[in-house]
Amino acid sequence: MSNDLDALLTALYVHVEDRVFPVLGWSRDHRPGRKPGLSDGELITLAVAQQLLGVASERRWVRFARARLGGLFPYLPGQSGYGKRLRSLGGLLAAVITELARDTPSWHDDLRLLDSTPLPCAASRETVKRSDLAGHAGYGYCASHSRYFWGFRLYLVTTAEGMPIIWGLANPKIGERDAARALLDHDHHLVASGQVILADKGFAGRDFDQFVTSLGAHLIRPDRKDEPTRRGKLARVRQWIEAVFDTLKGQLTLEEHGARTLNGVHARIAARLLALATAIWHNWHTGTQAKRSLIAYDH
Repeated sequence: MSNDLDALLTALYVHVEDRVFPVLGWSRDHRPGRKPGLSDGELITLAVAQQLLGVASERRWVRFARARLGGLFPYLPGQSGYGKRLRSLGGLLAAVITELARDTPSWHDDLRLLDSTPLPCAASRETVKRSDLAGHAGYGYCASHSRYFWGFRLYLVTTAEGMPIIWGLANPKIGERDAARALLDHDHHLVASGQVILADKGFAGRDFDQFVTSLGAHLIRPDRKDEPTRRGKLARVRQWIEAVFDTLKGQLTLEEHGARTLNGVHARIAARLLALATAIWHNWHTGTQAKRSLIAYDH
């Protein structure tokens, strides 16, 4: 690995162990029985390294880590143990994302970006029939790529440079406004008074607009064709959130998550969002916050 990635992983581990876990009230001794050979902080760091290096397969990742990362991690579990531990810590991964976001200057910005993107979970009818995600996932249509998919839609609220603030998964049959409303209502404490939420035309609607106003925020979106001209297309600013999704899909293998259970999908998506949050957090603290995409790391 590169020295840049070594420095990022070291900084993340120290920050999580020394600052994030105490804030969350998280202890490595919270589980009964023998203490695991890989601490929760080390597991989080290992998961972020996997995503930043773009290794989607957990089996391939464990082989790579044993061959190349022995100096950073004194103990590495097998593929089964690694996957099981990761699936059990989905909630913790999400909490760490929030704490990293709080530790960046853009947390206090007034602008937030809102959008959704398809998250396919199966590519064949037979896989859909056998999947444990049946009853949670569903069929949807991606207009931007003119394709149908089976899985979820990932809803994401970020800062202008892409730091994840609020996120969630929803069945694609649920309307975008309904899903976004449920997400924002659940995490309303992460919406500050006076903030501007910039969304796409798909979130147009009086009820949704009034809901965002009830949170103390302001909804801004491009004009629809059947509306009077107010704000135009907002194309340049809307490209920021599209760049975030491009990073998640291109560098962080979002659509190659391979999860087959609900806990697995949640944990693996959380790991990818945590990797994005870590890179942005590290860029801020090393003076490279002008970058709007992840830096490329070499194996």
